[in-house]
Amino acid sequence: MSTEFHLGAGAAAAGPYALDIDPKRAGWDHSSLRVLDLPPGAHHAFATGDSEWIVLPLSGGCTVLTDDGESFELTGRESVFSGVTDFAYVPRDAHVQIATAAGGRFALTGARCENRLPARYGAASDVPVELRGTGNCSRQVNNFGAADTFECDRLIAVEVLTPGGNWSSYPPHKHDECRPGEESELEEIYYFEIESARGTDGVGYQRVTPSGRGRGTDVLAEVRSGDAVLIPDGWHGPSIAAPGHTMYYLNVMAGPGAREWLICDHPDHGWIRSTWPGQPVDPRLPLYEAPAGDAR
Repeated sequence: MSTEFHLGAGAAAAGPYALDIDPKRAGWDHSSLRVLDLPPGAHHAFATGDSEWIVLPLSGGCTVLTDDGESFELTGRESVFSGVTDFAYVPRDAHVQIATAAGGRFALTGARCENRLPARYGAASDVPVELRGTGNCSRQVNNFGAADTFECDRLIAVEVLTPGGNWSSYPPHKHDECRPGEESELEEIYYFEIESARGTDGVGYQRVTPSGRGRGTDVLAEVRSGDAVLIPDGWHGPSIAAPGHTMYYLNVMAGPGAREWLICDHPDHGWIRSTWPGQPVDPRLPLYEAPAGDAR
């Protein structure tokens, strides 16, 4: 199994970014992800180039300013395990500044695109929180940048929270070829944070198996906070959370076709969906819900 697709924390750091994955680094055409740590009172400026971006607080809040004169105050959150966050969309061909009074950690989810859409604020109260699966396949999905939730040109991005001991991204599925109405072609990045418990850092596990297409992606990785896994192709799943430690991952996707998330289940494992109606959703979920309204 190749290790080129599993990037341990710090392995893809560059300049101000704790994680910097662009199409060149990933060896593909569209998807990008940066993670930015800022101390109190700091700011960071960047050019969006040929990509659209969502600025998503992982912890802390910030102000997002564009050279078009737009300004967005993001309340943010204490951590990815504490609540849904608000966010800001910034278009291609722009200059952006992120400033934070109290400090924080911010994800920049990006995708190369053709159309320049307006900069916009995304309210935490508007983020659909979905419970997917049942039993030990139960997980929570925060659909802040899903294809049917928030308008982008190419970018699709969601957050997934998996209680300790559960499996998510299951059954294994793929989206590495364009089959209209059945499957979309999307490059994907998984970025992980694992909740510590009783003073112990947690771990999780990520599996990707070859689908017979593309680069033959084959990954069996022990993942920790700050790790990322690149998925240019292949059946991906399960993502396994160790007992006692909630797993968070941020999914960033984009591709050459229509902006839609259409997946194909692995033929050996898709049957598991038929068992879900007979089981309850994990009672630990939801870990939290979207707030009734945002303080702006």
